[in-house]
Amino acid sequence: MLADSYGRIATDLRVSLTDRCNLRCAYCMPPEGLDWLPAPTLLTDDEVVRLARIGVERLGITEIRYTGGEPLLRRGLPGIVARTAALRPRPEISLTTNGIGLARLAGPLAEAGLDRINVSLDTLRPDVFRTLAKRDRLADVLAGLAAAAGAGLVPVKVNTVLMRGVNSDEAVPLLRFCLERGYQLRFIEQMPLDAQHGWRRENMVTADEILVELSAEFSLKPDDSRTRGSAPAETFLVDGGPARVGVIGSVTRPFCGACDRVRLTADGQVRNCLFARTESNLRDPMRAGASDEELATIWRQAVAAKLPGHGINDPGFLQPSRPMSAIGG
Repeated sequence: MLADSYGRIATDLRVSLTDRCNLRCAYCMPPEGLDWLPAPTLLTDDEVVRLARIGVERLGITEIRYTGGEPLLRRGLPGIVARTAALRPRPEISLTTNGIGLARLAGPLAEAGLDRINVSLDTLRPDVFRTLAKRDRLADVLAGLAAAAGAGLVPVKVNTVLMRGVNSDEAVPLLRFCLERGYQLRFIEQMPLDAQHGWRRENMVTADEILVELSAEFSLKPDDSRTRGSAPAETFLVDGGPARVGVIGSVTRPFCGACDRVRLTADGQVRNCLFARTESNLRDPMRAGASDEELATIWRQAVAAKLPGHGINDPGFLQPSRPMSAIGG
């Protein structure tokens, strides 16, 4: 197992396939983009699948989510998904994407074995989308959402980050949009993971604020807390259900005590927390000929050192040196 000293067991592996992205969302990276990781440092398809296999066969991983950057930019993505689906015991396989290119790839990914998908959508207004992402691609994202639902990648989950004075007035319209189409909406508090290190607490729309705004238009009833488990989203029945909306209060309602996630960066580094200040290198030992068990040992040691929480609310908190695009969601 991947156990830490606080009794938590990591069973959910988040694998970044690239740090590159075709959007420039303000809470992630600057308009001019970033210096991408050099290609030789990135894990190959075979290396990604080998580490996924070690996680599943030796370390108790039961769910694998592929992320980025933007994972749809990874040319070998369908093949990686298919090979992951062939692992035994078979893990649940999901994907987090900005949706650009999903209209073309939803079908092939479903055929390869992808189980479900999370799509980032922060606004329904083209002008706000351009302001946030510095690209005019809202229509592509909406088409990707529809294609995912059509391909059976359900439940289609929508991830939304509200930013004060930018899209903070769209909570209700976004929920209505998702309810009408059967998507599951998750609001995520903005976290200090931008490359510019420009995050300010006062600009973050909090979970409490989101719930107050939604409650003015919808009846929200807290879901059964026993069903949440280690899920990051606190969910609420909307107008009696069965539809639900989730709020991920990473900053104001941290859930570190139940965390079951571990991350693998696109260049093969284990991160035991999204906000970790240290990493453990699997790529170099693997390329030097390390056995599966030797790699599993490094991985276990990395998770064993996990801190009790992310520390965002501590006076001495320091933002990770890697931005979100280089960590993976």
